[in-house]
Amino acid sequence: MQSQNPLIADFVKLANSAAGTFAGMTREARESARERVKETLGGMDFVTREEFDAVKAMAAKARDENEALAARIAVLEAKSSSVT
Repeated sequence: MQSQNPLIADFVKLANSAAGTFAGMTREARESARERVKETLGGMDFVTREEFDAVKAMAAKARDENEALAARIAVLEAKSSSVT
C-alpha cells in the first residue's frame, strides 16, 4: 500500500537512498581496508611453512651433531689426560 502523501513518499525515497549509500560506503571501506592490509603484508618478508620446517629440521640435526661432537671431545680429552 503506497501513501498518497508526497511528503511521506519523499521521505521513504530519501531513506532508501541513504540506506543504499550507506551500504555502498560500507562495501567501499571494507575493500579499502582489505587493500591496505594486502599492501602492508605484501611488504613483509614471510617464510612458507615448508621453509620453516626445513630450517627447523636443519637446526635439530646441527644440535644433534654438536652434542655428538661434544661427547667425542670429552672422550678424547679423558684419554689424553690419562696418557699424560
